[in-house]
Amino acid sequence: MKILVTGHLGYIGSVLVPLLLQRGHELAGLDSDLFGDCNFGTAPVELPLLGHDIRDFVARGNAVDALRGFDAVIHLAGLSNDPLGDYRPELTTLINCTASVDLARKAKEAGVARFLFASSCSNYGASGNDYIAEGAAFNPVTPYGLSKAEVERMVAPMADEDFSPTFLRASTAYGLSPRIRFDLVVNNLSAWAYTTGEVHLKSDGTAWRPIVHVADIAAAYVAAVEAPREAVHNAAFNVGMTDENYRIRDIAEIVYQMVPGSTLGFAAGAEADKRNYRVNCDLIRKVLPAYQPQWTCRKGVEQLLAAYADFGLELSEFEGERYNRIAHMKHRVAAGTADADFHPLAQKVAA
Repeated sequence: MKILVTGHLGYIGSVLVPLLLQRGHELAGLDSDLFGDCNFGTAPVELPLLGHDIRDFVARGNAVDALRGFDAVIHLAGLSNDPLGDYRPELTTLINCTASVDLARKAKEAGVARFLFASSCSNYGASGNDYIAEGAAFNPVTPYGLSKAEVERMVAPMADEDFSPTFLRASTAYGLSPRIRFDLVVNNLSAWAYTTGEVHLKSDGTAWRPIVHVADIAAAYVAAVEAPREAVHNAAFNVGMTDENYRIRDIAEIVYQMVPGSTLGFAAGAEADKRNYRVNCDLIRKVLPAYQPQWTCRKGVEQLLAAYADFGLELSEFEGERYNRIAHMKHRVAAGTADADFHPLAQKVAA
């Protein structure tokens, strides 16, 4: 298949692209590469580019022509954590929602048959302690979650016999990637424990969260894009394993057990997290038998700790402007390599 992967240089995209290439797909990318200075080990695979910023691409007069001939779009690009979403909520709406819906419309006009959207279990937001499946009501509590839910609401009605959207609602991601994120709970707790000896909780740890390894998220996209159309047409899937739901304090306990001599500690003012959801992920494995997730929290923490040791990770890196996403973007704006609306200036000129 000929596939456009937006956000191909990001946390998930840099893991997904090699899998798709190994399976013989022809790929192109679209990525603003805002975190190009954030490699962790091996750099992501470069692809032929259709463009950089998703907002600029959908505004181009030739965007539809550029999309012609693609069999599928896997749309991962967006602002992908809550601090960035809270910092400029209107930017989250423009990038994650408005531009995503525009991309879907243009893909449909171009005759692209499949559109896979990186949705999120953040759609469920504050949903209590009971397991919830794909039919549950949305209750997002952050600009990020709101943007994902709204894209689903707006793109689903576009489905017809020629255009088939699929919504992959990933659990909270973790695990090793060439573009690692340290704001994710498993990655963050493991990094604090490795660098300081303290498993550092930033909330009271009582909230439930489903988690899924980034490699298992990537595998879900492969399974979905290669599945028969009727299996995934206008369907939503929770991505992960039902057994991999944890209270945050349970994840902290796993990390604590795996870092000898560590202690458990709380950030000043740690409070209950308003995001609280426990998710049933049985449907995706029932509908897509090719999808067989491999990772557990304990196995993932082991992987991360080994990678941190190999890299020589230090607290000042992952909590500083190199890897901390909001600090990184504020630094780029101040340095003049991105504008106040997070357009990458050098790439914008080159494009």
